[in-house]
Amino acid sequence: MCGIVGYVGSQVDGKAQQVVMEGLARLEYRGYDSAGIALVCNDHVEVAKKAGKLANLAGELEAHPLDASSTGIGHTRWATHGGPTDANAHPHRGGDSGKLALIHNGIIENFHPLKQELLEQGVEFTSETDTEVAAQLLSRAYDEAGDLTQAMINLVNRLEGAFTLLAVDADEPGKVVAARRNSPLVIGLGEGENFLGSDVAAFIGYTKDAMEVDQDQVVTITKDSVDVVGFDGTPAQGKRFEVTWDAAQAEKGGHSSFMEKEILEQPHAIADTLLGRTDSDGALILDELNIDPERLKAIDKIIIVACGTAYYSGLTAKYAIEHWTRIQTEVELAHEFRYRDPVIGPNTLVVSMSQSGETMDTLMAVKHAKELGALTIAICNTYGATIPRESDGALYTHAGPEIAVASTKAFTSQIAACYLLGLYLSQLRGGTYADDARSIMTELSEVPAHVQTVLDGMDRVREIARFMADSRSVLFLGRHVQFPIALEGALKLKEIAYIHAEGFAAGELKHGPIALIEPGQPVFIIMPSHDTPHDLHAKVVSNIQEIRARGARTLVITEEGDEAVRPFADEVIEVPKTSMMMMPMLSIIPLQVFACELATAKGLDVDQPRNLAKSVTVE
Repeated sequence: MCGIVGYVGSQVDGKAQQVVMEGLARLEYRGYDSAGIALVCNDHVEVAKKAGKLANLAGELEAHPLDASSTGIGHTRWATHGGPTDANAHPHRGGDSGKLALIHNGIIENFHPLKQELLEQGVEFTSETDTEVAAQLLSRAYDEAGDLTQAMINLVNRLEGAFTLLAVDADEPGKVVAARRNSPLVIGLGEGENFLGSDVAAFIGYTKDAMEVDQDQVVTITKDSVDVVGFDGTPAQGKRFEVTWDAAQAEKGGHSSFMEKEILEQPHAIADTLLGRTDSDGALILDELNIDPERLKAIDKIIIVACGTAYYSGLTAKYAIEHWTRIQTEVELAHEFRYRDPVIGPNTLVVSMSQSGETMDTLMAVKHAKELGALTIAICNTYGATIPRESDGALYTHAGPEIAVASTKAFTSQIAACYLLGLYLSQLRGGTYADDARSIMTELSEVPAHVQTVLDGMDRVREIARFMADSRSVLFLGRHVQFPIALEGALKLKEIAYIHAEGFAAGELKHGPIALIEPGQPVFIIMPSHDTPHDLHAKVVSNIQEIRARGARTLVITEEGDEAVRPFADEVIEVPKTSMMMMPMLSIIPLQVFACELATAKGLDVDQPRNLAKSVTVE
């Protein structure tokens, strides 16, 4: 969770506040319970912080301006230890002089005994946070070492848990020192200025030149230098990379919300995920995996690990991957995976999925899989993130920045990436579908245009959403590859509209859920395509009849020309006709639009839903 920004620039410009506040605005999706900033001003550090969204801090700074500064750190918080109050907001000061300030993303698991130690020494705390404990310890370490970098090294070797720490001290102006363990941090490299951030959005308005920070490293930036050492003080080298998107892509661009913008960006996001994945003969090439094809050919089991929306994209992909490769494929919630003693061998492939690449539950699952000897591949949208770096190989979705907390384009681009992986494995292994990989890729390449067609026809869905703004419960039914779409449709409504919503497998209806049906109950039914085997289409039509007979209001998403559903549907929402496996990337679009429009009609902030944050960096 939490967004962090660090900056050191020219004393002449004195623009630290501007840079840090701009970075926080781009990172507010990571947490918006409070926000704060610390600036090094001459011989002291000035701090301003306010509970609530970033606008509250901006108002405080307008009412009580801080002195101009060339060095600063800033923080947006998703509350863990202590409620969302002014006192608990970051930065936190350390020591009695007021010269040191620290911000923190993550959780310090051993903060309680450390706090007890400080209390016994007579330290008085002004907050309930674990972060203030780190600030006080850092101040004492600085008093002993006389150097902020060495003090940070001494501090982190006492801490347990997941953390990114940024600190400044007035005795060392023109310097920000940071440390990283199991929590995101990236360096921005400028001319006469350097940056730190939770991700590249923090500094994308100033530079596209960035550097990765590895696990258990301490970083010191000045305006002209970047130094990286391990937690043991050993010098280290960061890996530089170029950010492939610009600041405009992290702005709303005239849309009412980031979620609306990102829904509309899906044709482009899917197309970019597919771009450059085939050679001149149409064969799949996934060079960025950087894994020996012979090892991939030996895979006899696949486990997909993910959380939330990414988990549902994995459930969707499972149908296609098993169908094309004939390899047993399981999909696991990452936070359950390592606690159930999974059966893994050297020929097991564990595929992790995370938009941010920093999801702590998923990261821990990847580490556990590697300990057990599995081959690991990360599907991720963020270059330089922790999970792909910890994995044996990575497949990037190239969907561009996703700012809204509720994922949309990440979902469809993750499905597309999983399909690429499945087809690639099929191509390597040979067998029934190896020869079909080229034709399936052709069909997959047509999906972006089909998604655009769906988006162009969403006026009626928006009308339905506004009409249903007072609904208290909405149910979703799907079958086969459309079952995970029902789950994801329900999740979107829960996340941003705060409405009770449940997704069910349509075949499960008679085994309990039909008891929820009463007159007027809205139910979305996501139909399988006609070419789904075992006549599942007809079976789901029967499900519609069953709930319609009990008074449900049926809203049916189906392919164009599906006349079989019309006698039993109150609303028919059509998507272009395509094959069974491609349908989910089309049928999810109306459900995303529906949730976004309904929440907007209720007057809710669809980009920053209550109690949630975009990047879940704590377990």
